Amino acid sequence: MKVLVTGPDGLLGSNLVRELISRDYKVFAFVEKNKESKTISELDLEMIQGNILEQSDVLSATEGMDIVIHCAAMTNMYPPRMEMVNKVNIQGTENIITAAQKNGVKRFIYVGTANSFRSGNKENPGNELNEYAASHYGLDYMDSKYRAQLLVLDKAKNEGFDALVVNPTFMIGPYDSRPSSGEMIRGVYNKKVPGYPTGGKNYVSVKDVSVAIANAITKGKKGNCYILGNENLTYKQAFDKIARCTNAKAPRLKFSKSLIRTYGKGSSIFAKIFNLNPKITHELAILASETHYYSSKKAVNELEMPQTPIEDAIQECYNWFIENNYLTEKKL
Repeated sequence: MKVLVTGPDGLLGSNLVRELISRDYKVFAFVEKNKESKTISELDLEMIQGNILEQSDVLSATEGMDIVIHCAAMTNMYPPRMEMVNKVNIQGTENIITAAQKNGVKRFIYVGTANSFRSGNKENPGNELNEYAASHYGLDYMDSKYRAQLLVLDKAKNEGFDALVVNPTFMIGPYDSRPSSGEMIRGVYNKKVPGYPTGGKNYVSVKDVSVAIANAITKGKKGNCYILGNENLTYKQAFDKIARCTNAKAPRLKFSKSLIRTYGKGSSIFAKIFNLNPKITHELAILASETHYYSSKKAVNELEMPQTPIEDAIQECYNWFIENNYLTEKKL
């Protein structure tokens, strides 16, 4: 069976293609033109170069494919409003859907985000029945991913397109070459995290997400969404786990909601004046001061998603950083 994966060289894609190869699928990786994809370059798969915004490229890439897994996305959250984020995440998804339909793809799996559903607290975590509630953050990333999800669900409902949506939470694991989520691990290890905010979020092993997505090729219901997550942790709990796994010192200073938001607002203003790319923005500070907890019961039940302890994912990311000299040095 032929499987096309877009965004195959990111954190999720790099782990997903390995899971698919281990199951003897014939994997095709749709990569950006002239881009070096170090995390997958030596794997037993076929590279297809193209631009997701070019319909002809996408149509050619999906020809003859049985399954399309659409992971590619722009995840930029600064500046909060960015037209290219909308183009890639919405138009790009529409291009992939159109091409998949024209070429008779048997199943289309769209990788969305758990943020497309209202989150909850530990007693009542968010689930797939919750409405979208993140528009007030003013982030094109979240808004565009939700709009792309609606496109997929509309095709499934009204045109019979065999498509479903998977919605990962905060993924951690190896092959994080940007790095993305692993920056949190590097920050704690290198003592760059002075304290912790009051909020929390859901963490999951990227390998568990990969297993769930691979299972979705034959499991899961058309037109359904599946939140792929695991442990709901406060930032303090997450930093403590990271510190234990990396033999580092966990940050002890607690940042109040007002302090972190004031800092974030100032950081955004400063970045705009001096044309910088801040690590903490007003929008991210607001998110960090809230709890974004989710339940993955549906994915566990219907996609047989594993629930590996997050310490294992942290350790795998940490070990990969050490092996590839990423722990103290940023490589892009």
